[in-house]
Amino acid sequence: MPAHLLGPHVVGKRIVIRRLVPGETGPTGGPAFTDILGVCTSWADGIAVIERESGEQVSVPVAEIVSGKPVPPRPNVRLRIGVREAELLSAAIFPGTTSEALGEWVLFDHEVSVRRRPNSALAIGDPGVDLESAIDRVESFYRARHKRPRVKIEVGSAAEEAVLARGWVEDVTVEFQLAGLAATRRLLPPPVEDAHVETVGESGAQVLITLGDTARIMGTMERDWLAIHDLEVAEAHRRQGLAGKALATLLEWGAERGARAAWLHVETTNAPGLALYEGLGFTEHHRCRYYASPTP
Repeated sequence: MPAHLLGPHVVGKRIVIRRLVPGETGPTGGPAFTDILGVCTSWADGIAVIERESGEQVSVPVAEIVSGKPVPPRPNVRLRIGVREAELLSAAIFPGTTSEALGEWVLFDHEVSVRRRPNSALAIGDPGVDLESAIDRVESFYRARHKRPRVKIEVGSAAEEAVLARGWVEDVTVEFQLAGLAATRRLLPPPVEDAHVETVGESGAQVLITLGDTARIMGTMERDWLAIHDLEVAEAHRRQGLAGKALATLLEWGAERGARAAWLHVETTNAPGLALYEGLGFTEHHRCRYYASPTP
């Protein structure tokens, strides 16, 4: 009877084991042992496979394991990111976006895209002036470009109170969610081998992945962060696991390019999306809300 309670149930979990090293002698003249820490990726046919943090796969005969236990996941330092820094990752999704700084606020503008993110002021941080003056500057910036002024604000902030006092209109609320890439990949099915993978733009940092005419997803690399966006599944093909397959294919693409963490925005009214990402280990980092000026 082994002295540990490990077995197939620890597959996918982070564990530490002490194993016997056959044929070697320890410092006191007895058997030699070594410790291995990592995620158990397989436990079958008398062999446990453990993936170290470096990515090395170590195969250990179960009979050589003398002790072991599950251990908490190691915190991913990349997930310790500030709200403003996290939101600034969005800029890479829309190549061609121009911006103007207002203290720590950033006023984004895109000549082609009409979507919210590249045409809103990121009103997080200190604008360097009082809030009334900052909102006036946002107004004039977008009016000069013949666009309705919009801001993206962290929920519950003083800036949110200020735009509400000015009568700005609430639009959508989004969660910024993130996850460690390695942990999420272990919860996904295998990547789709015959998926169409198309690099978008000249930088090679953005990709469009399509699964025939059933699903599509885009991803954008920024340093070692992978942004997940524009996931769509044809209505007739929903609830068949295609979203997970598309995500698995995208995360493999990101991992090959050095991604260590993944992030996304999901609207708080998107119940299916929230359920999907929660099941894959994504957690809410913060919430932001878009507001538009009272008049177009």
